[in-house]
Amino acid sequence: MRLHGFLIGQTETLLAEVLRLNGPADATTSRFFRAHPKLGHGERGVIAEAVFAVLRRRMEFAHLAESGTGSPARRMALLGLMQTAGRSALKPFVSEAESKWLDHVATIDPESLPLRIRLNLPDWIHQALAKRFEAAELAQLAAALNYPAPLDLRANPIKASRDEVLSALSKAGIEAGATPFAPFGVRVAGKPPLTKLDAFQQGWLEVQDEGSQLLCSLVAPKRGEMIVDFCAGAGGKTLALGAAMRSTGRLYAFDISERRLARLKPRLARSGLSNVNPVLIDSEHDAKIKRLAGKIDRVLVDAPCSGLGTLRRNPDLKWRQSPESVAELAPKQASILASAARLVKKGGRLVYATCSILEAENEAVVQQFLADHADFALVPAREVLAEQRIDLEMGDYLSLWPHRHATDGFFAAVLERQS
Repeated sequence: MRLHGFLIGQTETLLAEVLRLNGPADATTSRFFRAHPKLGHGERGVIAEAVFAVLRRRMEFAHLAESGTGSPARRMALLGLMQTAGRSALKPFVSEAESKWLDHVATIDPESLPLRIRLNLPDWIHQALAKRFEAAELAQLAAALNYPAPLDLRANPIKASRDEVLSALSKAGIEAGATPFAPFGVRVAGKPPLTKLDAFQQGWLEVQDEGSQLLCSLVAPKRGEMIVDFCAGAGGKTLALGAAMRSTGRLYAFDISERRLARLKPRLARSGLSNVNPVLIDSEHDAKIKRLAGKIDRVLVDAPCSGLGTLRRNPDLKWRQSPESVAELAPKQASILASAARLVKKGGRLVYATCSILEAENEAVVQQFLADHADFALVPAREVLAEQRIDLEMGDYLSLWPHRHATDGFFAAVLERQS
């Protein structure tokens, strides 16, 4: 859409609020738009995209905004708008001095900036990732995290095949194609309004990142089994598991948040599934869990985590999280995994997963669990993927990275209770 001058001021106001880091950026943005109901859909998109561009490249933009005319906050807003709307769109609405400054910024080679600024990662995250990647690949990962994620969908095989979903999208004028790895995955160009489509309303498709879909493939549920999604949230993985079970057996969706489980209900109604049982629990030690001990075939634990694998969608997390907040998560992750393990019958499967890219939340948690639970053994992810006929090169764990796989950052380990 065409940029209007007043959007610069609105962007600056929202950006200042978001950069206080008092809560999730998407929640702050939603509150701002509710308080400004006269802003149209397109105008909201321009403002939000500019603000999130600044969050992604905050260190770089703050460095560039150190010089120039006007306040640093306005210069940061202008850089975000230049990134998303383009310099030529801004020119009619800025002063001559600002115009010259934007022209100057456009001539700066990003490669000339100091590496730590160019990566746009806090030092503690940079140091953690530098232990895993050589400098060149770390730069590729950081660059991938600074671009918005594509929109991925999952075809619901209870209602329609992937080809039928692709055909429906094409007829609606939406450009889309199959994802490279997940068997039901669809990747859409842009951000079209899917909720208005008949295919969406009829439950043919759900929004779900390809990486999240691959986690469900590691669970590999079978018809007629008893399955638990231990931290179900709004139920994206629950729905994928239920569809893989062809709506047979029994699938429990546990969560401690009534609000999150409420968001599952309309999705469940569209899905056509009849085997899902949402269950509100008070903690990982709830009596409802104890009653199922040793009875469950497969358990998925998508554990609460830092969320740093989702920086393409939630760039504020790299500024809101800290080494201390990650350290506080580790005991909770271990407790949840140990509690979920009690549900698994002999010969059953336990999948521990996060959307984190930190070893402390991933491999370290699994290795400590295995040290404490001699009755569980690691099943190499590469073997499970091969059984599922998913052509994806992996080692013992599923480790997905934006720069390698074009998914969010995901980790998963498959654990089996020895019979």
